[in-house]
Formats: sequence, structure tokens, C-alpha cells
Amino acid sequence: MEPDVFHLHPQLAADTVAIGQWPLCRVLLMNDARYPWLILVPQRPAVRELTDLDAASQAELMREIDRAARALQAVAQPDKLNIAALGNIVPQLHVHVVARSRLDAAWPAPVFGIGQPVAYGDDALMQRLHAFKQALDLA
Repeated sequence: MEPDVFHLHPQLAADTVAIGQWPLCRVLLMNDARYPWLILVPQRPAVRELTDLDAASQAELMREIDRAARALQAVAQPDKLNIAALGNIVPQLHVHVVARSRLDAAWPAPVFGIGQPVAYGDDALMQRLHAFKQALDLA
């Protein structure tokens, strides 16, 4: 891969479904029906840490995290939002925005590594994508 061209990490490509694109980030839906879960990936090559982004991109990322969080609140009406940029397994900078419910399988622990993901069925995936595209203004 060319080091100065953005490429989505293969693990993110395998685990998600594309919803759309904003000025900075590719907006993805984690293909795990247990949790309403968005992933934002800044489309900058070779970026691993928030500090690898320039100040303008950092500010744009915060705006886009805010948009994603508000969309999750509108669609899922969660008890809590979890927002994290870990990168321990996938080194490419990406931000998880997860709607949490006191009734979900992982509560109150983080969702990472709890049980096995449950892929959306075709109809449920289409409904979820439609709802998020509307809420994210990506329709």
C-alpha cells in the first residue's frame, strides 16, 4: 500500500458496513446487532494517534464525533454513550461511538471482548442503515 494514500484497515473493512463520508471521516456501522455502534475513521494516510492530526483536523474530528453521538442518541435513545479511540488491535486511528443500555449484555463493562458479535440480518441491516443515514444527514 502507498504510505501517502488513505486505505481503510482490513479489520475495519471486515467488521463494518459503510454508511457514508463526512469532510474528515469515513462513517461506518459496526456489524454487531447487539449494540448500536458507529466508527469514525479519519481519512488521512498513516494516522495512528489523535496527535498525528493537525489542529484543524482534530477540531473537525470533534465536530464529527459530536454529530455521531447525537445521531446515536436520536436513533437508539441510550442510557449512556461510550466514545473511545483505543487502537490496541487496529492501529489505524478510528473512534468508536457506542450507544449503551443498562440492559445490554456487557453493561456496565466496555463492549470490547464481551461475547461474540452478532451480525445484522439483511432486513435489520437495511433498517439500521436507513435510520443512521437519516440521523447522520447522509441520506
